[in-house]
Amino acid sequence: MEDAVRTNVPRDEFEFEHVPDTDQSFENALAKARDGERLTVDDAIELLATGTDREGIDLARKERVLEAADRRRAEVVGDEVTFVANLNNNVTTACNTGCLFCNFKDTAENFEEERGADHGGFTKTPEESRDIVASARETGIYEVTSVSGLHPAFALDDEHLEILESSDRGDLNYKSADAYVTDPGTYVDQMEAMSVEGVHLHSMTPEEAYHARRGTDWSYEEVYGRLKDAGLDSVPGTAAEILVDEVRSVICPGKIGTDEWVEAMEAATSVGLDATATIMYGHVDNEAHRALHLKRLRDLQDRTGAITEFVPLSFVHPSTPLHERGMVEAGATVHEDELMIAVGRLFLDNVENVQSSWVKYGDEQGLKMLSCGANDFMGTILSEEITKRAGGEFGEARSFAEYVEMITAIGRTPVERSTDYRQTRVVDPEEPPFGPELAPAADGTPLVESSDASPSAGDRSPADD
Repeated sequence: MEDAVRTNVPRDEFEFEHVPDTDQSFENALAKARDGERLTVDDAIELLATGTDREGIDLARKERVLEAADRRRAEVVGDEVTFVANLNNNVTTACNTGCLFCNFKDTAENFEEERGADHGGFTKTPEESRDIVASARETGIYEVTSVSGLHPAFALDDEHLEILESSDRGDLNYKSADAYVTDPGTYVDQMEAMSVEGVHLHSMTPEEAYHARRGTDWSYEEVYGRLKDAGLDSVPGTAAEILVDEVRSVICPGKIGTDEWVEAMEAATSVGLDATATIMYGHVDNEAHRALHLKRLRDLQDRTGAITEFVPLSFVHPSTPLHERGMVEAGATVHEDELMIAVGRLFLDNVENVQSSWVKYGDEQGLKMLSCGANDFMGTILSEEITKRAGGEFGEARSFAEYVEMITAIGRTPVERSTDYRQTRVVDPEEPPFGPELAPAADGTPLVESSDASPSAGDRSPADD
């Protein structure tokens, strides 16, 4: 075996039904990928594992997969590298779900008035959210992303609040806002607050939508329809983690299952909302789980056509319960990260854009991913919390000038985009200063001057899952 390295996947510690063994061969799978044929789950497993006939990742084979993915990227989207001017404004860290991969949440009881606990978390009122987004709008942001903890006081709207208040069920994870130091309002209140004068609102994951319908017989279409009316523009495809229930039962047993996640996403798209798609990998999962996840995303896109981008999220392990309990020793290796991007590009033949996350990978590796099949380099963020709390070390803000410098350094074209990719603008590297121009209040003024700049529009807000 040439240049083989082991992965960090703990294949033998969990008795999973799905394991990375196939009757396909790596060479056949790679030939199909190069020819543009639609890949099977077994093909994806072979490419992710660089062959199941051997242990570890074969580095020579890996490079052949990356080459095929980069060629496909060039054919599909060319040499443009896109990015968006965005802000993260997440409403609360209060959450009782207990996901073992997460160190973002704070137990909701700590937020109660009578506790007076010093927990380091936050909850924002709708008025505070509006002030943050309105202030950021004036700096030139295009998008606000909001992904929050499942605060027990959160209801969809006033009607839902009345239902929860009158219910005698003890399984709804509901407690009146009167019990808490800060009232987050309803989801509709927050959507209306953050929908500020042309700013694109990207919020309400399937897990949040589930929280917003608990105790009712409302469909997800009803929930997302009300949220859209309140100002929601598109839905983050996070809370997906790995869309295989045997993995979800280990890392997030309190979350909705695979089928319900898919149901919620289809409902969101059916009322006219765009969506993104993610995978959070590199914990207890293996290549078979990752391939099955990709198949479920591709099937969803076949039915809806509403997924604008695929966003691989490499598990950041240091400060998470999975690591602290000894269930994982580390996250994915660099080789696994590169293969996840590449196979995502090759397998998801109906999703045009693949994102490289500098928050997860850092600048150097994030740029490398742009030669592994990715074409989008995330956004300015202006505030990031989830990855940082899990032990991430790659910062919270990115200026347009840094984007231009990095993207041109690898011979690619920097392009400002809208959230849905329907608006784009090539940024001329010969015409500084560099700032956004697509947003409703943008005039080309730089958002931030450097990656260590502190955002004026937000305080402690998270980014992805």
